[in-house]
Amino acid sequence: MDANSVSIFGAGSWGTALAILLSKNQRPAVLWGHNPEHQAALAASRCNEGYLPGIPFPDSLQIEPDTQAAVAASETLLIVVPSHVFRDTLKQIQPFLQKGQRVAWATKGLETDTHQLLHAIAEEELGQHYPLAVVSGPTFAREVAMGLPTAVTVSSKDSDFAEQLAARLHTETFRAYTGTDVVGVEIGGAVKNVLAIAAGIADGLGFGANTRAALITRGLAEMSRLGHRLGAEAETFMGLAGLGDLVLTCTDDQSRNRRFGKALAAGNSAEQAYIDIGQVVEGAKTAKVLHDLAASLAVDMPISEQVYQVIYAGHDPHRAVRDLLHRAQKAE
Repeated sequence: MDANSVSIFGAGSWGTALAILLSKNQRPAVLWGHNPEHQAALAASRCNEGYLPGIPFPDSLQIEPDTQAAVAASETLLIVVPSHVFRDTLKQIQPFLQKGQRVAWATKGLETDTHQLLHAIAEEELGQHYPLAVVSGPTFAREVAMGLPTAVTVSSKDSDFAEQLAARLHTETFRAYTGTDVVGVEIGGAVKNVLAIAAGIADGLGFGANTRAALITRGLAEMSRLGHRLGAEAETFMGLAGLGDLVLTCTDDQSRNRRFGKALAAGNSAEQAYIDIGQVVEGAKTAKVLHDLAASLAVDMPISEQVYQVIYAGHDPHRAVRDLLHRAQKAE
């Protein structure tokens, strides 16, 4: 178990980008993926051609297909898998964890069946034996892998772990801030994906910059209301994991969620949009969770609700916009 190494679990675009970042300047890092054939291809080509073509792996990045070996290699483990397999991934690594190891994740979303935030799942599966942290913020994988300037937040109830992980992530072009509001960071990372689908729908329908600005602003209000109800700190939503990530995903077509919304606006079914994008669209799954969660907590989330109606109830995107505009007038 190397105190200087980080093992990254998840070899998609974001996991690979973080693995490249963490292994720069000859720093040791290990990348694990669930598909042995994909792992073999990564080891042979020293590049993730499927997700980040043309960006070579640093020499210090080790490809490791064996779960036990990947866990044993590093003191710090970083989970970067889609939210719907987050619990299963924790179950895979849990039998091999040793005293002194720490677990973080850069996954964004909520568990579909239980509506739980990811830290609650981690505590259920791993107990109170290991320091836990979440990494979030306005990040597109390719830009991080290319070394373009980026900032994130690392949040943990264990301030020492947050500071050490932030220092490990730091490079000349990558800056990590620290905090303790795990709940707020996780809510920001989940809700922004749903709002990005809404932004994609609005832009796909040909609405302008005024609409996009209003949607982002009122979407931030929705995010904050849910966060307040669940005990998050208001300041979190004005930071990188809240407003920063929201603006990023609502305004750039590198966002799968935004592209998904544009596809819906063009008349494509959700199923066809999934196929065309070819990667997990977290916001589509999260929209259903927010629909149920907001109802159970009596939290008003009208934009998120209309995204749910378009995806799961077959509402026409134009109707969704009309329903939003025809809501009763009220104070901001």
